[in-house]
Amino acid sequence: MARPTQSGRYLSIDERIRIADLKLAGSSVRSIAAEIRRCPSTVSRELRRNGPGAGRRYGPHAAQKKAEDRARRPRALKLDNAELADVVQAKLCKKWSPEQISLHLAGEFPDRCEMRVAHETIYQALFRQTPSVAGLHVHLRTRRPVRRTRGLASARAPRIVDMTLLADRPASVQSRLIPGHWEGDLILGTNCRSAIATLVERQSRYLILVGLPNGHRAPATRDALIEAFSVLPDHLRQTLTWDQGTELARHKEIALEARLQVFFCDPHSPWQRGSNENMNGLVRQYFPKGTDLSVHSQDRLAEVADELNNRPRKILNMNTPAELMLKLLSPPNATTVRNERVATTT
Repeated sequence: MARPTQSGRYLSIDERIRIADLKLAGSSVRSIAAEIRRCPSTVSRELRRNGPGAGRRYGPHAAQKKAEDRARRPRALKLDNAELADVVQAKLCKKWSPEQISLHLAGEFPDRCEMRVAHETIYQALFRQTPSVAGLHVHLRTRRPVRRTRGLASARAPRIVDMTLLADRPASVQSRLIPGHWEGDLILGTNCRSAIATLVERQSRYLILVGLPNGHRAPATRDALIEAFSVLPDHLRQTLTWDQGTELARHKEIALEARLQVFFCDPHSPWQRGSNENMNGLVRQYFPKGTDLSVHSQDRLAEVADELNNRPRKILNMNTPAELMLKLLSPPNATTVRNERVATTT
């Protein structure tokens, strides 16, 4: 029967023979690696794992046999060792994590290789329901019977339809030379049951806090944002950048009624709304996490926004957002009434 072709990932018998010849000739590990076009660490690991031991000659055929034996499947499971399985079971039942168990075994049995196991091996046994630990996943902190694959959140279908992503936002917005471009987000209260919308103008860093007394589902958020933007002059309503939270599922209606463009950040990319994220940290000094945000009136939100807007900012050369907004707020033909409405809302 023809021998199956070996993957190029692994050293072949010819390469092992060449390693033996070069090693016998006194070549260094790096010289051998360059000769056979392999990484030096591959050669070093080969000599360490498959060599016969200190003071003896490296035998290529014996090394090949060792490598083939290790590659045989199925392999015996580490937790088939009854003594080891008993210790792992006992520690899992005490809510120890697999990593804690692994480190404990390494310290408890330093001279017994069969009584040591990597934490990943324990996880794999739990998720595969290996008989020796079947059902013990309930003692893990997450209590999950399977591993959640990383990256699924970003690969899933968008929860908001017809989004315009940040990549399509005009490049002029990034420069902050033109006013009227806003970043927005929600800060959430206890158990996500209450929320406050935060709006930050990119050029002036001016803050508007919007109460959401009717909840933060998409219709309520839509109505609150439309009302907040309605008091601003047209030249200060250019774009709004938000994350992909479903509270902005009615973004088309917001764009139509507020007469601005709405753009969405990439998933898990808060730095794309850097000004807003920084401001949220300042706002949290007044409205800490784990508190009920619904108890704060719009007047209270206006007080907090006014205090923050009158705080000098280093990035603004020690000017305040309020001072810059006052300059931006109205072109010469805008009415004083509209200015007063903005001051009242914010």
